[in-house]
Amino acid sequence: MSSTQGSGEHWKSLESVGISHKELAMAEALQMEYDALSRLRHDKEENRAKQNTDPTLISWDEPVLDFYSKPADRRNDLKLLRGLSGSDPTLNYNSLSPQEGLPNHSTSQGSQPGPDPWPKVSLPGDYLCIFDSSDAGFSLSPGPGDVGGSSKKLSPPPLPPRVSIWNTPPLPPRKGSPFSSKISQPNDINPFSLVEQPPGKLQGHRILEEEEELGSGGQEHLLGSVDYDGINDAITRLNLKSTYDAEMLRDATRDWKEGQGPLDFGKDTPGKPVARSKTMPPQVPPRTYASRSANRKNAAPSKNRRISATLVGSRPRTVTNGHELFEVSEERDEEVAAFCHMLDILRSGSDIRDYSLTGYVWSAVTPSPEHLGDEVNLKVTVLCDSLREPLTFTCNCSSTVDLLIYQTLCYTHDELRDVDVGDFVLKPCGLEEFLQNKHALGSHEYIQHCRKFDIDIRLQLLEQKAVNDDQSPSTLNYLIHLQERPVKQTISRQALSLLFDTYHNEVDAFLLADGDFPLNADRVVQSIKAICNALAAVETPEITNALNQLPPCPSRMQPKIQKDPSILAVRENREKVVEALTAAILDLVELYCNTFNADFQTAVHGSHKHDLVQEACHFSGPLAFTVYATHRIPITWATSYEDFYLSCSLSHGGKELCSPLQTRRAHLYKYLFHLIVWDQQLCFPVQVNRLPRETLLCATLYALPIPPPGSSSDTNKQRRAPEALGWVTTPLFNFRQVLTCGRKLLGLWPATQEHPGARWSAPNFHQPDSVILQIDFPTSAFDTKFTSPPGDKFSPRYEFGSLREEDQGKLKDIMQKESLYWLTDADKKRLWEKRYYCHSEVSSLPLVLASAPSWEWACLPDIYVLLKQWTHMNHQDALGLLHAIFPDQEVRRMAVQWISSLSDAELLDYLPQLVQALKYECYLDSPLVRFLLKRAVSDLRVTHYFFWLLKDGLKDSQFSIRYQYLLAALLCCCGKGLREEFNRQCWLVNTLAKLAQQVREAAPSARQGILRTGLEDVKQFFALNGSCRLPLSPSLLVKGIVSRDCSYFNSNAVPLKLSFQNMDPLGENIRVIFKCGDDLRQDMLTLQMIRIMSKIWVQEGLDMRMVIFRCFSTGRGRGMVEMIPNAETLRKIQVEHGVTGSFKDRPLADWLQKHNPGDEYEKAVENFIYSCAGCCVATYVLGICDRHNDNIMLKTTGHMFHIDFGRFLGHAQMFGNIKRDRAPFVFTSDMAYVINGGDKPSSRFHDFVDLCCQAYNLIRKHTHLFLNLLGLMLSCGIPELSDLEDLKYVYDALRPQDTEANATTYFTRLIESSLGSVATKLNFFIHNLAQMKFTGSDDRLTLSFAPRTQTLKSSGRIIDVFLCRHEKVFYPSKGYIYVVKVMRENAHEAIYIQRTFEEFQELHNKLRLLFPSALLPSFPSRFVIGRSWGEAVAERRREELNGYIWHLIHAAPEVAECDLVYTFFHPLPRDEKALGTSPAPRSSDGSWARPIGKVGGEVKLSISYKNNKLFIMVMHIRDLQLLQDGNDPDPYVKIYLLPDPQKTTKRKTKVARKTCNPTYNEMLVYDGIPRGDLQQRELQLSVLSEQGFRENVLLGEVHIRLRELDLAQEKTGWFALGSRSHGTL
Repeated sequence: MSSTQGSGEHWKSLESVGISHKELAMAEALQMEYDALSRLRHDKEENRAKQNTDPTLISWDEPVLDFYSKPADRRNDLKLLRGLSGSDPTLNYNSLSPQEGLPNHSTSQGSQPGPDPWPKVSLPGDYLCIFDSSDAGFSLSPGPGDVGGSSKKLSPPPLPPRVSIWNTPPLPPRKGSPFSSKISQPNDINPFSLVEQPPGKLQGHRILEEEEELGSGGQEHLLGSVDYDGINDAITRLNLKSTYDAEMLRDATRDWKEGQGPLDFGKDTPGKPVARSKTMPPQVPPRTYASRSANRKNAAPSKNRRISATLVGSRPRTVTNGHELFEVSEERDEEVAAFCHMLDILRSGSDIRDYSLTGYVWSAVTPSPEHLGDEVNLKVTVLCDSLREPLTFTCNCSSTVDLLIYQTLCYTHDELRDVDVGDFVLKPCGLEEFLQNKHALGSHEYIQHCRKFDIDIRLQLLEQKAVNDDQSPSTLNYLIHLQERPVKQTISRQALSLLFDTYHNEVDAFLLADGDFPLNADRVVQSIKAICNALAAVETPEITNALNQLPPCPSRMQPKIQKDPSILAVRENREKVVEALTAAILDLVELYCNTFNADFQTAVHGSHKHDLVQEACHFSGPLAFTVYATHRIPITWATSYEDFYLSCSLSHGGKELCSPLQTRRAHLYKYLFHLIVWDQQLCFPVQVNRLPRETLLCATLYALPIPPPGSSSDTNKQRRAPEALGWVTTPLFNFRQVLTCGRKLLGLWPATQEHPGARWSAPNFHQPDSVILQIDFPTSAFDTKFTSPPGDKFSPRYEFGSLREEDQGKLKDIMQKESLYWLTDADKKRLWEKRYYCHSEVSSLPLVLASAPSWEWACLPDIYVLLKQWTHMNHQDALGLLHAIFPDQEVRRMAVQWISSLSDAELLDYLPQLVQALKYECYLDSPLVRFLLKRAVSDLRVTHYFFWLLKDGLKDSQFSIRYQYLLAALLCCCGKGLREEFNRQCWLVNTLAKLAQQVREAAPSARQGILRTGLEDVKQFFALNGSCRLPLSPSLLVKGIVSRDCSYFNSNAVPLKLSFQNMDPLGENIRVIFKCGDDLRQDMLTLQMIRIMSKIWVQEGLDMRMVIFRCFSTGRGRGMVEMIPNAETLRKIQVEHGVTGSFKDRPLADWLQKHNPGDEYEKAVENFIYSCAGCCVATYVLGICDRHNDNIMLKTTGHMFHIDFGRFLGHAQMFGNIKRDRAPFVFTSDMAYVINGGDKPSSRFHDFVDLCCQAYNLIRKHTHLFLNLLGLMLSCGIPELSDLEDLKYVYDALRPQDTEANATTYFTRLIESSLGSVATKLNFFIHNLAQMKFTGSDDRLTLSFAPRTQTLKSSGRIIDVFLCRHEKVFYPSKGYIYVVKVMRENAHEAIYIQRTFEEFQELHNKLRLLFPSALLPSFPSRFVIGRSWGEAVAERRREELNGYIWHLIHAAPEVAECDLVYTFFHPLPRDEKALGTSPAPRSSDGSWARPIGKVGGEVKLSISYKNNKLFIMVMHIRDLQLLQDGNDPDPYVKIYLLPDPQKTTKRKTKVARKTCNPTYNEMLVYDGIPRGDLQQRELQLSVLSEQGFRENVLLGEVHIRLRELDLAQEKTGWFALGSRSHGTL
């Protein structure tokens, strides 16, 4: 009885993917037949086994399932026979010598059979498979390579055709069959001969199979009607059986573990689902003709590969069954097989096996001087299970961890003689990580984090236990199959077998027909079309030529060839046609399997591996190939485009090697399918020996759009521009460095996707409907191989200083560009000419190599010797050699060698870029891949982040195949426990993503209920799995969800606010944000750059106290963000002072004072100053935009930080044509209020400016690092980082060509610009309004210059206003003020008020916030050409403002009578004072008296001398005295270089307004001053307060004798100001 009988519940999994009940019944019937055949074969095998003692050396049960629970001896037997991921043991070169043999497995007579690694288990019938009934195969007449030419007539195919499932029962054997009584038993043999065979070589034996054939009567059924559309539909659905999505796989996995799933193989075969049967695969009869295709790459069979032993007698008129033509092939791709062999070596390497305790997550270590000082003490609390009370220690940051452990053990053990400190570890409470015993306490990032935020350091002492994860091997293809990825596009072996069975039926009917050949030919064409359609809709020229031998039929029109049907009346002619068709189809199958890396192959295949090799450097012929056609053309192209042509170009590292070549223009043709046929040879004017090894062939398909009707004249046709439709790149040399040969199919990427000119990209087989390009490369009797030349033995090295000064200057200017992206052709020429002088400039190597004129074979020795002799580069500079512009394998190998010294913490900092750099590798295996895999295996933290970065890379369609292999390789190198941990993490992420999507799409009123329901699924997850690490960090181990603390944010993406229960009872709950709908990769990158900046500052001894939180993308459009505790947004802080809180100065200071009473406030202000300075520098350098008070946060400890980086690199939010972010960065007056301790500048503001400039200059020193890191991310798919213009923003922001002094001045001006920007506060205010839930508010808009609000009731109705005149004023600044006459009701006299243009503008801006623009009059433009405070401008504005206020008073009552208007026209105290004053007149001679006010204070200067130039940097002044009227001065600095009788050395700074503590940071330069003259010079510096046209007031003066200063070095210090004093440092 078939195992498929039952209630049909086993078919639910197949029904879920769309297979109908009718098809299920058909499949079950087939299964019953094949089960019977399998039992018959099994019985025969038992009988034969009694006579034949040869054991079966290879079990054909599917070994892909997990077998960790199997006995050790069976695993060992398996390990000998199978390499990693199902690759052949022969890939382990010399790993198994012929003398060693195989234990318990011998091919000699009389040996005892070894244990069977996997017991045979019958397959449940619900797992749809086609089993073979092996018999003497049918074959065509002998081909060119066949042996023997007998032409015996054999019976038709033994299996009934597919149509007979519904029409006929199985047919009995036909009497008289020559082989009806001849039965031969199948022999499973070891394909790897160990006798007289060198290691690693394969023996091409084939198994002779002969079985009793089942006769086939009732030919009328063969000629019955066939529904080909139904067949195609069924085949499509059948293919889905092996392509379940990840969620179905996980659901099924849970059922299998419980032993109740539809695919339950029994308790002895636990594991995950696979796409193939566990029962014995079909025995394969051979073809009797040689394959016409020489594209077979991988001659080494995999563990599931079947190889026939001998040839059988040929038969000219029939062919074998479809299921017998194909054999299971685990891995066909030779490059992947070699990659598997590399993994075998990697996993067995001693360097990995000997790495101690890789099962622990070690705390990251970043040593820095600031954290390792002996003067820095730590208070540490250690908890231990053996002690009731925790221990508290005070120790230095530089103390090692094992010393602290030893001190703790003194309290826990009475005797330490037998106690090894190395047996114990310290674990931070709440984190699943461990401190490294040999490192200093202060070097651990956890300790640094606690110190930064004043968190108690709490550690737990634990005994160290060995972590032995099960290292049983897991197969590469199995792990690839389980990944979340699009449906695999290759057809299944079973589905293709059914199509071939149908084709065989039609061919037999065609051969046996006595007449009506066109009808029978049409049916053959239909079956061929069905096969070709399943094989990517490719129609090769051989198929076309063979079909041309058939008469015209409805399925295929042949305009060129009309065959006489009478010719086919001769049977021999029909047999020739069938033979040609079958050979062409099988060649297409072979081509398809090679292209798509299918899991099967034709039973007999050729190998194109040649023993003869010709070096490419000796091959002077030109590169040529034939562009045949494009297949799988969208039907819409027929009506949209014409004149298709292909443009082909050769490039290396993005640089074209010659001009592109184009094919002729062709139209669409309809054969079996729509084709664009060129069949044209392209010959490049480049010799093969001049091609670089990493040359890429790029093909782009163009077409002309069809013009609309009525405009198809020749003139319009010429005006139409060709449109790119698709492109593809492919390397000319494969991974073995052999020149590509034979027929290739290349899937085109749509032209809408990125065109990578400089990097390799896999052909587009990711999309099921991609257009396929067929290119035929020439074949030869030998391989053309690129062999790397040895480097030159000698390369000159010269000192940089030996160059002329002019050349040195020019080279330095080029090197200061810091990046190869902006090198001009002249720069490259000069660099390459002077390359031997550049050795001392170590970081210039990427610039020098980018200037190399050619990378052809003849030029490589010079490049390689330069590379070999170059001074060892640091890892930051070496990253520049991994760009796409450097595809050369030797350059990349050297770069990896230099970066291999990275510590694990540094590697994590650069890991996203290194994962992106994998895209620029030409081949799957590379030094970079090996480096990353080795480091990942050695450290769990690296493994964790590498896994998730590769997981995210799967979404990149152009590189998904490569990332699939790399991710599977990583999992292969992991133990079973770690693989299961990653499975749990993926399961958790998918559960949370589903919940977040449901909450986001729900109505606001239903979200809370949906959230509570979805959290039950999360609880169920933890109930099943116990615990799980969060993708944010492997240190975050959680065991449950705290539902009461979970909620969501009311933003656009509706992110979830989640609280997880910490696995460590000593730790607090872990709070995260889960986003679905936002791409977090940009946030990840921004936070990575800020984290690297923070580390640079710390390493330089400048801790900017930055808040760095975790953020990780777990897939496109979803990810996790760490929540920072005890923090609020600036908006929430500001609105505590009302909706206009963003215009007030006190909110931040008051909030910090509230949370930090007493002395703690000063510490909070210090934290604020440092973190605010760091944020200003970081946000400016990275161009972070869309800054408002809801994405800037403040901790109660005073640390400020930014969140939500949706805009960066200067891509600002726009309001029409206006940028929303007008200031260079966010620095507002309320922040300055906290820094200054009030509303007036103080000396602490100097510290803030100095911090900003110092931090900015430190980052500028690492310009190359940030350009390298961001440059490597150009291909990651982030929209705002996609081209060099985005990179140019960072380059311009860092200004690498500036000196430190110039950069200091520049950034000081940026601080002033940001602080003076009204747009930032207005932006904050608008955001406050947008976030208000209700429009009503107690807060009202006020004018900044008005002390109180006035109303119509309190002031009286205004009946008229008139702007009388304008007057020039000099206080508080130079400009014009407008005098306005105001008449009120019941008032006897008019009132005169004074208002500036800016005050009019403020009134209009705030009216716009209250009323629509339609109710307001238009306001005069602020922007003018020329000086904005000139007389003509003031006169023009007077007239415009007069019209504005008249229309304003006569506007609608709600506008004209609002409080803002009445407050504006109400007199101010200054208006009453101005009635009796007038500006002071200027003296007639234009001279000024200089009264001396109260003098005092200090000035900070930086003085240096270089190249006959004296540089004086005026930095700050502090503690100036107030003016005599009690007001703050408007100070500026004026200097003279005495003696100076002509007053020609006068220099002065800008004027600072209303401050006693101004900041200038201005450079004043004296040029042409010889060093000898400096000894006679004296610097006179005066500080004055500008009083407009009144006398300027002297605030202090200092004279500095330059001979008293050693100007060999820069001198910086404070000088005291007096009346006539001489200053000293």
